[in-house]
Amino acid sequence: MKLSSILSRFEHLRLSLILASITALLVSACNPADFKTEAAQVRQMVTAVLSEPSTFNYPLNESAYSVFGFIYDSLINENPLTTKLEPGLAESWEVSNNGQKVVITLRKDLKWSDGEPMTADDIIFTYNEIYLNPKIPTSTKDALRVGEKGSLPKVTKLDARRVEFTIEEPFAPFLRYVGGIPIMPAHALQEAVRTKGADGNPKFISMWNTGTDPKKIIGNGPYVMESYVPSQRVIFKRNPYYWRKDAQGKHQPYIERIVLQIIESTDNQLISFRSGQLDDLEVPPEGFSLLKREEKRAKFKIYNGGPDTSTTFISFNLNKAKNSQGQPLVEPIKSSWFNKKEFRQAVAYSLNREKMKINAFRGLGELQNSFVYVKSPYFLPPEKGLKVYDYNPEKAKQILLKAGFKYDAQKQLLDASGNRVRFTLLTNSERKVRGDMAAQIQQDLANIGIKVDLQILSFNAYLEKLKVSQNWDCYLGGFAGGGIEPHSASNIWRINGGSHAFNQSAQPGDPPLIGWEPSEWEKEIDRLYVQGAQVIDENKRKEIYYEYQRIASEQLPFIHLVERLNLQAVRDRFQGVKYTALGGPFWNLYELRVTD
Repeated sequence: MKLSSILSRFEHLRLSLILASITALLVSACNPADFKTEAAQVRQMVTAVLSEPSTFNYPLNESAYSVFGFIYDSLINENPLTTKLEPGLAESWEVSNNGQKVVITLRKDLKWSDGEPMTADDIIFTYNEIYLNPKIPTSTKDALRVGEKGSLPKVTKLDARRVEFTIEEPFAPFLRYVGGIPIMPAHALQEAVRTKGADGNPKFISMWNTGTDPKKIIGNGPYVMESYVPSQRVIFKRNPYYWRKDAQGKHQPYIERIVLQIIESTDNQLISFRSGQLDDLEVPPEGFSLLKREEKRAKFKIYNGGPDTSTTFISFNLNKAKNSQGQPLVEPIKSSWFNKKEFRQAVAYSLNREKMKINAFRGLGELQNSFVYVKSPYFLPPEKGLKVYDYNPEKAKQILLKAGFKYDAQKQLLDASGNRVRFTLLTNSERKVRGDMAAQIQQDLANIGIKVDLQILSFNAYLEKLKVSQNWDCYLGGFAGGGIEPHSASNIWRINGGSHAFNQSAQPGDPPLIGWEPSEWEKEIDRLYVQGAQVIDENKRKEIYYEYQRIASEQLPFIHLVERLNLQAVRDRFQGVKYTALGGPFWNLYELRVTD
């Protein structure tokens, strides 16, 4: 139903009563199809996610599946169509001193979702007591470190609406980072940050987990959480205190409710979309041809943004350390294989990525060779030195033999001591394409004598194994797109970064690791990442990030595979979609309208 842009008091009241009664039904309902019958009464969007959130506490989040895009806004937003910076919660900003000082001015009369005022004090609290707090393990801290010393910005209050950020030396992406990181509510969290729990850590670390009443989670974005049913759904309602208004002075967003269905399988998401239960779908490769035939009849459009901004790869565990109980994170025999550059290169040559593109991706993908987005100005082309590993199993065998490996009578690969080369490949179960890729990797490596066992877990269990126990051999995974700025991957490439998974150091609050050390090439990439952020001249920055990619493509901590095309199906009833691979279909959710 299309609602008039001007509603009477009676209509507002009627709509609120309908929303309240429907929300109560939704909490107890189990059938996703029930949601669609309600769309005629409440302007809503039903979308899906592959895994449930791991936390409601943004600074502690490590998962790609979260609620934060709905409940927080940024001080400054990057427009994914133009890549230019635009005002968000901040109405303006000033940059001076060669980019080393930024003064941000908040909009007037901002409020948190509970009605409390949002002021400069919240920014000061968020940075000085959370993001820059050495006792709080947040990966945001990694992105804010500047220079060889890893110094952090100084954040000072100028008045109720103005905050000054200063850094000791130039830092090219500084404005994008301080402007793009969510601000947290001091009035709700400050006491927990300043109070220690029984374990000696700030109580904040155990705050706002997924067992918290979602209505108590305070944000400043277009929506607030209304309810959460684990493994089923999260329901958001419009934030009545959100700052945005249209040219006519009408409050945004226009869509009153978001239903985020947790559907832990791309196959099941496809079924739900085809049956009309979802309003959009990240189109899986196996579903494209079927959906394309239904596009006009079922009244949706498939948008194609070209190669996705994310990365897909396999990575070996290069960590030589022992845990706090003195047990090696990786079995020493396997560790000796994994830490040979030649072993990783042989594995890369043995993978038939063209076949993977055709079979697993149904041709709807592009071979990937770098962590940097192919459309970024910092992407290193192969003709300038990016090493590419085209399928060549015979070359893979030659490299292994030269590196001291050998084959037995059954053509099984053995190391120099006679141990059969066998390891476990870990991946997550939610995406069908991941299982298809894992099966092919298993077969491709069998062709050069390597035995691969598959371990396929739910996403949160998979993440736990990678980030907490660190008990894994090799994993098939990916990182969400970081856009055109290479520094967005700093927490992956800096040696102490929170996502440096292939050789993860102990993080704040974690038990110590015995004997952890980075390799020389890791240190060099770390140095280049520091330098790349310090240099302001764009041509010089390109050369620095080119060099990091040359090293990464030689050392192969990540063996890149195939990246999907960015395909998204969206119902025709949504007006105002401005699709881009960098932002997806709903980056401007606040101005979208529903037309039924």
